[in-house]
Formats: sequence, C-alpha cells, structure tokens
Amino acid sequence: MQDTTAVVPAIGAALLFGLSTPAARALLDNCHPTLLAGLLYLGAGLGLMLLRRLAPAHSHETPLTRTALPGLASAIGFGGVLGPLLLMWGLSRTPASSAALLLGLEGVFTALLAWGLWREATDRRLMLGMALIVLASACLTWRGQIESGQWWPSLAIGAACLCWGLDNNLTRGIAQHDARQIAALKGLCAGSVNLALGLGLGATLPPWPQALAAFGVGFLGYGLSLVLFVRALASLGTARTGAWFSIAPFVGAAGGLLLGEPAGPLFWLALGLMAAGLWLHLSERHAHEHAHPALAHAHRHVHDDHHHHEHDFPWDGREPHAHPHVHAPLVHSHPHFPDLHHRHRHGPGRTEVSPRDC
Repeated sequence: MQDTTAVVPAIGAALLFGLSTPAARALLDNCHPTLLAGLLYLGAGLGLMLLRRLAPAHSHETPLTRTALPGLASAIGFGGVLGPLLLMWGLSRTPASSAALLLGLEGVFTALLAWGLWREATDRRLMLGMALIVLASACLTWRGQIESGQWWPSLAIGAACLCWGLDNNLTRGIAQHDARQIAALKGLCAGSVNLALGLGLGATLPPWPQALAAFGVGFLGYGLSLVLFVRALASLGTARTGAWFSIAPFVGAAGGLLLGEPAGPLFWLALGLMAAGLWLHLSERHAHEHAHPALAHAHRHVHDDHHHHEHDFPWDGREPHAHPHVHAPLVHSHPHFPDLHHRHRHGPGRTEVSPRDC
C-alpha cells in the first residue's frame, strides 16, 4: 500500500515555512535584508545543534559521510546563501501575501529539474498542476501596465525559488542521512556567510528583541522545516515533495492578509489557480509492476515489505532505526512514490530499478 503518512513531513515543512514568510517580512522593517537572512539561518543552525545535543539521534539516523559533503556544499551554496539573499531583497519590495504565493514557484522549479535533469518519474497530472501554478504566479506580477522596475522584485523571488529547486534536488541525493545534521550544517554555514556579507555592506545588528525574534523564526521556518523537508525527500522523491510543499504559499498568503494587506481580484484568481494545481498534485496515484535488484546501503527505516533482514548486532526493537543492510532481489506491484527504493525508470518493458538510480 502507498503510505499516505509519508506526506506528513512535507505538510509540516510547508506550514512552518509558509508562516515564516510574513514573519520575515515584518522583521525587514528594522533589519537589512542580507543581515536578516544571516540571522534566520543562524537561528536554524544553532537551534538544531542544541536540539541534537539535547536529543541525540544515536542509532536512529545515518550520519553524513565524506562522499555526501560535495552535494551538501552545493546545496548550501544555492539554497542557503544565494536563495535567501534574493528572497530578502524581493521581500523588501513586495507585499508579503503576493511574495508568499510567488514562493509556489519553488515547487515548479523543483519538479522541472527533477524531471529534466535527475530523470525522476512524472505524469500529466503533475505537469498540469505545475502549469496552473506558473499561471497563478504570472497573475501576481501583473499590475495593469508594464513597467520594468516592478518586475525585479518578483524576478528576484523567482530566482530564489530556482536556487531552492537546485538545492532540493541536490539534497535528495543525501536525504538518507541525518536530516537534523544536514539542516544544522546548512544553517550554520549559510548564516555565517550571509551575516558576514550584511555586516560588510555596512548593516548593523538590530536590537536584541528583534534578533531573538529572527532566531526564533529561523529555527522554526528554516530549521525544523528543513528537517521535515529532507525526511519527505527520502519518502516521496523530489517532485512530489515539492508538490506537497506548494501549500506553503497559501499559509504565507493567509498570514499576510491577517496583517492587513489588501488583496485585489488578481490575487484571488491566483489563489484559485494555485489551489487547482495543488489538488492535481495531491490526487496523483502511481502503481505498476517493478523490480528491485540486490542493494546494500544504510538509511533510516522500519521493517516493512522492503526491509526483511536480520541484524548482526543487539537490537532493542525500536523503530525507525538506521544501519547498513542488504535488500534481496524483489519483483512486485503496489502504489508507491519515487522514494529511496523506487527511483526506477519507466517505459515499455522497463520494470527494473538501476542501482545507480537508487
């Protein structure tokens, strides 16, 4: 059976990140955009480091390995440094409700890159849903006349979403490792770089209440949200995690409206188009016969249909847990997502799973 609980981390990530958008917009009134990006990510990194110390993962997570570091470094560069810089600049010139809906482009870029470059399986329903989200985002940028200056903030937010799309696909390659460790390292590295850039540009630190507020927003919206997102990547694949994450703009837009921002007819049209696109994503079902070759790896797992193995060490019976294990060859048919065990190619007569795809 397709495990519908796999979408829960993606929904949690979307809720936390969506609520952080209007909160970050409010903090921009007293803080330089680059400096705020640094404080948000530092709050995420420091908070997760403290959380890992208070609640160690022990045998329930797979620590990062040396081979995972290049992928992590690339993800930090795109998603932790360049993306937040573009977002903060765009947010400082865009209403929070519209900016939050434009963030739905992250799911579009994530899926397009997953399909085009990483060859993840897709279908027409997901493609149509993404087209509706693009149309909705176009509605948000229209102000009744074409003025070159008004497009730059929206383009900056769109470019940030492209950076996060690259980040998401790069992170998918290391998603079997400890999600808290990945998110903590990303927060510390990205936060330090952005904070140094902000101070180098002449920005000054805000008063301590605002700095603490930025740390709190960063811990929830950029730290815990990323932990849940990484776990969703391992369970759902990149494109579908991005599709579920598309509810983040609705959460952020609602927060902006609660802060008193106006919403015109195009805003509600965009909201309807995005809702339709999201429904197409959520109603997708994928099932066919496929084969699993013998495979040895390590990741967080429970003993389900894909994990029938013995333990060569004392085990207390707690799940989930993580350790090196071997998968025996298996052929079966069931609803599934392109998770760590279902990254196979599709086509006439193709039911195999390539070890390279796993």
